Amino acid sequence: MTGPGGRAPRARRPRSVTATLAAMLLASELVIVLLAALALFGLGDLPPAAALGGGGAVLLLIVVAAALSRRRVGIVLGWVVQVVLVAAIVVSIPVGVVGLIFAAIWTYSMIVGARIDRRAA
Repeated sequence: MTGPGGRAPRARRPRSVTATLAAMLLASELVIVLLAALALFGLGDLPPAAALGGGGAVLLLIVVAAALSRRRVGIVLGWVVQVVLVAAIVVSIPVGVVGLIFAAIWTYSMIVGARIDRRAA
């Protein structure tokens, strides 16, 4: 089967375990950050622009990191997301605690995923 221009379609390389774990965790964080931003807005802990604007910026960062999770830059952006979520403890302690939990899961996933990828190579 040929693609556009008469060339054969390029085969996609299989996704690594690390990339799969990163994408799954970032997808979970997407839902949590959306709900946290809405809660901070609804409770009046932050001004509406800060709660929704900041939440939207973090959501955008998560989407970009998840989309690039096959590449090194996506994993680095995932680490940035974890730092931002942990830093949210200065805004709201419950959000920061959830950020700490996700950062711990992220760290474990990256260590175990890399170990599995090394064994499979």
